[in-house]
Amino acid sequence: MRSSLPKVLHPLLGQPMAWHALETARQVTGTQPVMIIGHGAEAVRQALGEQAASYVVQAPQLGTGHAVMQAESLLRGTSDLVLVTYADMPLVSSDTLRRLVAAHQKNSAVITLVTVIAADPRGFGRILRDASGQMQAIVEEAQATPEQLAIRELNASVYCFSADWLWPALQRIPLSPKGEYYLTDLVGLAVADGLPVQALVADDPAEMIGVNTRVHLAEAEAHLRRRINQTWMLQGVSMINPEATYIEPGVSIGPDTVLWPGTYLRGSTTIGSGCELGPNTIIRDSQVGDGCTILASVLEGARLEDHVEVGPFARLRKGAHLASGVHMGNFGEIKNSYLGPGTKMGHFSYIGDANIGAEVNIGAGTITCNFDGTHKHPTEIGEGAFIGSDTMLVAPVKIGAGARTGAGAVVTRDVPPFSLAVGVPARTIRKLELPE
Repeated sequence: MRSSLPKVLHPLLGQPMAWHALETARQVTGTQPVMIIGHGAEAVRQALGEQAASYVVQAPQLGTGHAVMQAESLLRGTSDLVLVTYADMPLVSSDTLRRLVAAHQKNSAVITLVTVIAADPRGFGRILRDASGQMQAIVEEAQATPEQLAIRELNASVYCFSADWLWPALQRIPLSPKGEYYLTDLVGLAVADGLPVQALVADDPAEMIGVNTRVHLAEAEAHLRRRINQTWMLQGVSMINPEATYIEPGVSIGPDTVLWPGTYLRGSTTIGSGCELGPNTIIRDSQVGDGCTILASVLEGARLEDHVEVGPFARLRKGAHLASGVHMGNFGEIKNSYLGPGTKMGHFSYIGDANIGAEVNIGAGTITCNFDGTHKHPTEIGEGAFIGSDTMLVAPVKIGAGARTGAGAVVTRDVPPFSLAVGVPARTIRKLELPE
């Protein structure tokens, strides 16, 4: 990878590569996986967290067979089967692992493994079979003869073992010429014991992409993104250009939503039904209600209720909460603020640390001056107020219900309800007629 970051921590659709392998294993087994770590062990443990896996450090690192040996103290006696996958193979699906376990349970083999037929061997070991087609051994690419290198049935490095046979068999793995213990040598040991070894051929070779370079990482992300997008399209989400639409695993989307190119849905984002997002919209860790339209904008930690319009070129930061029917124009920014139902916020405005009532009109260029250099201060605007263009609201300040500010006003004092304030600094010049 040519990186200071451990390989399995390189991000893949918003999560470390290893996270995908761990999540899939957890879905299939219903138990916490055991992860064997070595290079960058502490960084891996910290990045993935203690809830992601039970960690065992392999030191020294003497090959894949030696790695599985490290799990014996945690796993022996806990299950009849042991499933082994690799953290740098993030595309292996839960369906494939379930099929592998089911195949192993149906046959009398001590090993059932996944193989793949592919033109590009990607460094995988070759499957050796006898004249009758029975598996005899796996030869690693580094030790393979030219004839063996021509074999295109490859070991995908995904295994299901009978636990009672596995643990003692690991102690019999011979030392390789490289001074390592290869897990693949268990196949030859089983055959020598007269025990059958079965193979499950992968339906989709793309699942078996192992990541060793950034080229592989980009290839894996493209496949994973395509898989996720296809899942959502089959659930009623439209994508104008799926190849240019990015959806992370933790996202939820309602039916009849349309995603335009350049839309990125990230983190724990929830999108309602009947929305139109993009083009060129980024939404992270946000909740969007039904029937919302968001054009060329960025949302981070925001909440939108139903039928909200945003953009283009708007930014909603953490704590922004837009109630039903709010309209937010272009080049606006909202942070840690509530905008009540039906409120309209004009373009080139900034609203921070504010509580704004229903049906308020916020003119273009309005700024809540919420920071005095040391502390943040709140702004309150009552329902039905009209904030004139280019108004500066110097917090803490309250604008009463139905009040108005003139264009260019600098408001440093509270404005009573149904009053008009103008000037720099603004002063209340008259009361307004009360609505009938």
